[in-house]
Order: sequence, then C-alpha cells, then structure tokens
Amino acid sequence: MILVTGAGGNVGREVVRELTAAGAPVRALSRDGGADLNEPASLRPALDGVRAVFLLPGFRDMPGLVAEFKGAGVERVVLLSGQAAVATDTGNAISRYMLRSETAVRESGLDWTFLRPAAFMSNTLRWLPQLTAGDVVRDAFGELPIATVDPADIAAVAATALLEPGHAGRAYALTGPQALRPGDRVRLLGEVLGRALRFEGWSDEEGWARMAENTPLEYVEAFFAFYRDHTIDETTVHPTVEQITGRPPRTFTQWATAHADGFRA
Repeated sequence: MILVTGAGGNVGREVVRELTAAGAPVRALSRDGGADLNEPASLRPALDGVRAVFLLPGFRDMPGLVAEFKGAGVERVVLLSGQAAVATDTGNAISRYMLRSETAVRESGLDWTFLRPAAFMSNTLRWLPQLTAGDVVRDAFGELPIATVDPADIAAVAATALLEPGHAGRAYALTGPQALRPGDRVRLLGEVLGRALRFEGWSDEEGWARMAENTPLEYVEAFFAFYRDHTIDETTVHPTVEQITGRPPRTFTQWATAHADGFRA
C-alpha cells in the first residue's frame, strides 16, 4: 500500500492518478480525511499496511512524522521538496522548512527520494481573476525566465520512485523543457485560449506591496531573495523528467491546452 499525502493538491492528485493507472494499491490522504499531518500520532490508522509514502514538506513535527512511518513499517518515502532546499541563502522561511523536512526524512533510516521541482506551471492559475476581468496580466519579476514544470510530470517521477528500485538516496531537480518569462507564458496562454493577452510587469515596490497583501512577510522576503537576489536557479533546464520517466516533460503550451477549460469557466 502507498499512502499519498496532499492527495487533493496539484501534485498529490496526479500521483494518485499515476499510481492507480499502474495498478498500485493507493490510500489517498487529504486535509478533510480525518488525519492531521501536524499531529503524527493521528496518522496511525492511515498507516496500516503502508510500505511507501508520498510526503509533502513543512509540517510542524517532521521528525515525529517520519518516526510514525518507520514504526508502522513504512520502507520508502518520496518527499516533495523544492529548489529552495539548495538555495545559496538557506536562512529564508521557505528554504528553512524544506531543509528541515529533507533532514528529517534523510535521518529517519528510511529509503528516501527528494523531488526538487522548479515553480509549477499550475501557478499560472493565480492569474485567473485578472483574466476574468480583462486581457492584461500583471505580476512581479517580469524579466525572469523560469523553467516551470507540469505537476503531472512531478507526479510521474514520484510514482516511478515509489514503485521502482534504484531511486533511494537520490535528489532530483525537475523542470519543464524551456525557461519562459511571465510574458512568454501569457502569450502562449493567449494563443491556446484564442485571446490577445498582454503582460505588464510590476516594479519591485509594487510587487512587494501586492504580494504582502495576502502573503506572510517572511515568504515575501523569501520570494524576493529567490527571484531578485537569485539565490536559487530555476532558469536552468534539467533532463531529469525524461531520464526517469522515458518521455520528455510537457511544454507550457501542452499544460495550458490541458487546463484551458479552467480559464474559460
């Protein structure tokens, strides 16, 4: 049995789909499933018969969580981490919780695999309110190209690492096939939707103010460190998805085409 945490999220639901398609026994755990990942003991019923776990990072007691896994007989953990775990400045809030998560899993004595994706293509959905209101998208870091990755490709790598041998002790950097600026993604999305969309970049000052409206300050600081001070590299394209799955990662246009109805609703 494989336990998938965050099964209702962008990556988790794709992991469930991949494992189900492969005929693997899956137990999906979501926020409304009764267990609380911040309370490790509450997972004991969900861990019955589980031998592998797809795990999200950042819970309050990661060492206690993986100790519960080990005590229940889990043998393998595939952790969704991120490029923030290898940032040159590891003091910011996002890097801190990803590093703590990786450390807890690494020191658990379980077989582990870390997935370190670049930003998700699905983050584009945050533009939906602007696209509903008009044809102009405004956002921060407009000049920065990022090799965004389809969550379905992350899930395909996760499923392979959960089902096949040879991935223990490995950390995989995952990206899409091309680094694109926000304006490039807006243009490609417009082509898919049949709309003449336009991108306008915020200044750093406006970007900070806009992000601070609904994001904790320590996370705003972290994003500016990543994307303005370049403490992470999400521009470099990595071949890992194809190396692990045997097929190339999906392009942004393929992702946008698959999710076009979400932008038309």
